[in-house]
Amino acid sequence: MKSLYDVIKERILVLDGAMGTMIQAYNLKEEDFRGERFKNYPTPLKGNNDLLSITQPQIISEIHKKYLDSGADILETNTFSSNSISMADYNMEDLVYELNFESAKIAKKLTDEYSIKDPSKPRFVAGSIGPTNKTASMSPDVSDPGFRAITFDELVISYTEQIKGLVDGGVDILLLETIFDTLNAKAALFAIDTYMENNKLDIPLMVSGTITDQSGRTLSGQTVNAFMISVSHMPIFSIGFNCALGADQLMPYVKRLSDKSEFYVSAHPNAGLPNAFGEYDQTPEEMQNLLEKYLKDGIVNIVGGCCGTTEEHIKLIAESAKKYSPRKINLNS
Repeated sequence: MKSLYDVIKERILVLDGAMGTMIQAYNLKEEDFRGERFKNYPTPLKGNNDLLSITQPQIISEIHKKYLDSGADILETNTFSSNSISMADYNMEDLVYELNFESAKIAKKLTDEYSIKDPSKPRFVAGSIGPTNKTASMSPDVSDPGFRAITFDELVISYTEQIKGLVDGGVDILLLETIFDTLNAKAALFAIDTYMENNKLDIPLMVSGTITDQSGRTLSGQTVNAFMISVSHMPIFSIGFNCALGADQLMPYVKRLSDKSEFYVSAHPNAGLPNAFGEYDQTPEEMQNLLEKYLKDGIVNIVGGCCGTTEEHIKLIAESAKKYSPRKINLNS
C-alpha cells in the first residue's frame, strides 16, 4: 500500500471536516457526556467533546465513518482539547493519555478498514493537537503585561503527554493546528522533536496556523512569512492555515504560504464567518465554489474543512479535488 509521501505527490489529499459541528447535531445532554463511568463525577461535563471518545465511542466512530464515506483521505482524531491544560476545566487532567489513546484507536480502526477495502485510496489518521486555552506570549491581565498564565516548560510537559497517547494509539500523522500563538507551537514542536528522537520515530508533522482577522496576522502578531519562518526549522511535512476565516477571506494568506514555502501546503477554513448566533451558514456548494479557486490556482496539497463543515461539505470538496493537480513544491523559495 502506498505511503502518505507517495500519494501526496499524486493528488490533492482531502482532510475531514469539523468534529464539534457534527457532535452538535446529536443534541447530547449532560448524562450523554457522563456515560456510566462518570455518572457521579463532581464536575459538569457537557461540552467536553473529547470525552465522548470514552463515553460515546460509537458516535465518534459514526462521525469518522461519514467523513470517510464522503471521500476524506485524512481523519483527525477527536483530541483537539485532549491536553492537561484544557482538561483542567473539567478536572480531568488524569485522563489525558487515555483520551488520546482511545481517540486514535477509534480513527485508526476505521482507516485501516477503508484502506484494506480500497488499497488504491489509502486513508490516514492525523492526531489533532490543539493550541490549549492559554497563551505563552501574552498576558491575560491587561493591568499586568508581564504576567503569563503558562510557561514554555509547562506546555512541553502537557504536549508530551498528549503526543505519547496519540502515537501509542496508532496515528500516522501529528497535526498541530489552530496555532494562534507561535510560542505555544514551538513548545509543541520541541515536545514532538524530543519524543520522536527519544523513541526513534519519524512521524509526518502537519502545522496549521490561524489568521485571526483581516490584518493577516496571528493572535500573537505574526505575519504569514514570520509564522512560516518561525516553524521552518523543523522538518515538517506540511504548513497551512485553518479556522477563524472562511475560504474567501483565507485565500490570500494561503497563497502567500504557497509562494514561499518549501513544504506541502494545507488549508481547512471555516464554512464562512459565523452569524450573530455563532452558527455557520455557508452551504456545501458555496464552500466548494470558493475552495475550487485554491485548486485551480494550484496552491494546496491538502484541503478540508474546519468549524461549521459537515460531511456534505467534504463530499463536494473531495469531488472538486479529484479534478485538479496538487501544488508543486517551490524548492527555490
